[in-house]
Amino acid sequence: MAQPSIRAPAGPPASFERMRLFALAGTDALGRSIADHLGQPLARHEERDFEDGEHKARPLDAVAGADVYVVHSLHGGPTQSANDKLCRLLFFMGACRDAGAARVTAVTPYLCYARKDRRTKPNDPVTTRYVAALFEAIGTDAIVTLEVHNEAAYENAFRCRAIALSAAPLLLERIKAMVGDEPLCVVSPDLGGGKRADMLREALEHAVGRPVGKAFAEKHRSAGVVSGDLFVGEVAGTTAIVVDDLVSTGGTLVRAARAARAGGARRVFACITHGLFMPGAEATLADPAIERIIATDTVPPFRLQDHAVKDKLDVVPAAPLIAEAIRRLHTNAPLTDLLVF
Repeated sequence: MAQPSIRAPAGPPASFERMRLFALAGTDALGRSIADHLGQPLARHEERDFEDGEHKARPLDAVAGADVYVVHSLHGGPTQSANDKLCRLLFFMGACRDAGAARVTAVTPYLCYARKDRRTKPNDPVTTRYVAALFEAIGTDAIVTLEVHNEAAYENAFRCRAIALSAAPLLLERIKAMVGDEPLCVVSPDLGGGKRADMLREALEHAVGRPVGKAFAEKHRSAGVVSGDLFVGEVAGTTAIVVDDLVSTGGTLVRAARAARAGGARRVFACITHGLFMPGAEATLADPAIERIIATDTVPPFRLQDHAVKDKLDVVPAAPLIAEAIRRLHTNAPLTDLLVF
């Protein structure tokens, strides 16, 4: 995977005159950072809560004929649930469409319900497809997300343009800064994440100019119980990098890290895109099997209180990659080197 060209902040080109970039409450900091990288100010909007729990949101800057981008990371907390954020985003985008926007794009760095993309029990919902139908119902032209759980299911769920960005360009530079010339091995914590891990491994090989090994751990999940003991790969004497799209409680990462240590890995880093860090993650991730944790800021680590975990967490800004994707979408430039394939 070749390194994409992610541009430095600069003044907005003339073609940005018809762009409107909004960031809803809860994604304010990431939205401002994206705006800074585009050299484009955030457009003004209003969000109002009512006593009965209902709300409204509307653009305050004119959007008629504009190319509108609405940034909202759809994770739960700290003050709104994933459902709250999804509903607010849909209503706001509908308001932009009703106000005459020429094109409306949802930028959801973390997309809720992306993990529920298939039936695993009788009568199970396929929630990813239902979420896609909601976006399409309010006239969404395109949706952009970062390191979606299953890119094939994501692309098949949406009939509008669905863009799955790879987090590899963001994570590579931080990995390079943390490793020297020691042998490296990229580990997938389950078979389902093998493609993601292999993409990062190939990009890392290109970046460091030497071969990088690969390995995977077996994982089965049923009714919330995780099992599987098989570990395949040569990690002895290497710095092992366990790659996953997200961390919830951290159990999957720690299982893979312990297996890599048992296989002879000298050091183990966990490399993830979305750090949910749900209750229990602090205790789990404090496990000494993991030396460092690299995550982007698509989900701020607001749930982490324990310094033992926070001290080994490296947060990588996602704004440069997202801003570059928005710039290319607005100017109809190719996105090929930013995508997950």
